[in-house]
Amino acid sequence: MVKAIVGANWGDEGKGKITDMLAQESDIIVRFQGGANAGHTIVNNYGKFALHTLPSGVFYDHTTSIIGNGVALNIPVLFREIQSIVDQGVPKPKILVSDRAQMVMSYHILFDQCEEERLGGKSFGSTKSGIAPFYSDKYAKIGFQVSELFADEAYLRDKIANVCVQKNILLENLYHKPALDPDKLYEELMEYKEMVAPYVCDVSKYLWDAIREGKNILLEGQLGSMKDPDHGIYPMVTSSSTLAAYGAIGAGIPPYEIKQIITVCKAYSSAVGAGAFVSEIFGEEADELRRRGGDGGEYGATTGRPRRMGWFDCVASKYGCRIQGATDVAFTVLDVLGYLDEIPVCVGYEIDGQVTTDFPTTYLLEKAKPVYETLPGWKCDIRGIRKYEDLPENCRKYIEFVEKHIECPITMVSNGPGRDDIIYRR
Repeated sequence: MVKAIVGANWGDEGKGKITDMLAQESDIIVRFQGGANAGHTIVNNYGKFALHTLPSGVFYDHTTSIIGNGVALNIPVLFREIQSIVDQGVPKPKILVSDRAQMVMSYHILFDQCEEERLGGKSFGSTKSGIAPFYSDKYAKIGFQVSELFADEAYLRDKIANVCVQKNILLENLYHKPALDPDKLYEELMEYKEMVAPYVCDVSKYLWDAIREGKNILLEGQLGSMKDPDHGIYPMVTSSSTLAAYGAIGAGIPPYEIKQIITVCKAYSSAVGAGAFVSEIFGEEADELRRRGGDGGEYGATTGRPRRMGWFDCVASKYGCRIQGATDVAFTVLDVLGYLDEIPVCVGYEIDGQVTTDFPTTYLLEKAKPVYETLPGWKCDIRGIRKYEDLPENCRKYIEFVEKHIECPITMVSNGPGRDDIIYRR
């Protein structure tokens, strides 16, 4: 059976924990899109980890972790990450890398940095990990696929020369930077070949065989619905599809094989980077929620940047679940809200004097004002509770209020950072 774990909102919803938890009963975990520009924070028996490329199921001996063809593969980052978890006592994971995955090159990171500098105050808030230049090259058909590392030297050098013609015009004339050296790029590719060669696999065939053998497969997405380039808050989005539907493409499996789509929602809202964020809060109110949030404060797992904070947004979350095709919602970090006397929830957007509960396109979103309902808090610590009926009444009412407004069943409630801090609800 194939399940997908994806985000309903802006990312940072807690997908890593849910993947880590469900990996216990899975055989294979696949990262199907994105790169090392966003991280998944995981707390388990080995300690606390911030993963950037590795799937979040690498902590189990029985799982195989796969880098799918849809991933922006930064090979040095991947292998530093493997070494870092091994250094913390985790058994070396079983890794496979798709021969059709494409590689983030050093010049992708350079171009990302240059463009953010050029844009200045109008920048996209990029993590400068090379993701947008990487996907731009992929779709311009000048990227380097892992399989090409094993091609003839003459083929690679010819392709490198063609890439350098285009890149050097931009570097020298737009960004006023030194030109790329074709010999150094060839050396870079050969270093990548040596590192990745033992792990390269026809992942699509591997997964096809695994499905026919009845294996349990998890597809793990990065970021969330609001960051999808088609259906998110364009242009303040990422460069690959963050939707479960893309999981089939980014892993190389038939779409009909995805039987369950677990969409992760936070019990409040947070976002990293620029873009519309209707329920955003500021000042001391935001600082307090940020300090208490997550599993050590709401800061980006990759950048360390303070996350923007907001109250739960039913409009965005209903849309985010719908566009993902959610069959289940995992509701995370609920324990964080235990300090509040009252909890505002955004239930609508006022745009040009009209209230809507449907998520609009970006130009309208920029004008939207939140419409709130306020619910009573439960004023206690709910960590350690394992049964839904043992939660405080106001806590259950909050969950059920959200469930009604997002129109999707909340079947899992996370009430702490640990792997076992979970309440199943049917």
